[in-house]
Amino acid sequence: MTQQRRALGALGEELAARYLAREGYRIVARNVRAGGVELDLVVERGRICAFVEVKTRRSRSHGPPEAAVDARKQQRLARGAAAWLREQRGRRARRVRFDVIAVEPGADGGWQLRHWPGAFDQPGGAGA
Repeated sequence: MTQQRRALGALGEELAARYLAREGYRIVARNVRAGGVELDLVVERGRICAFVEVKTRRSRSHGPPEAAVDARKQQRLARGAAAWLREQRGRRARRVRFDVIAVEPGADGGWQLRHWPGAFDQPGGAGA
């Protein structure tokens, strides 16, 4: 991955983390590896533990950012989430959810974020 793409991804994750914090989520972990999978953000709010995949694009030439979270990516994220939860022995996941946040240029020259809480589910849940 090029330095430019890494910087774009880091920017998107920072914008997503700020947005989630404003929405009342507590950032538990950022860019953690579990089960051979990188998890962008792990957040909690109330009884929900959400694993958030952040996709950032400069343009839609390859489609909207959220389209990159296909079935294969969802399976990898669920595997990583299950491994992370196993590693957090003292942490009890009350309700596990998978969110997607898409980040792309907005009409005003800034960045536009779209948040899909519960964007996908995995059979048996992430902790299974």
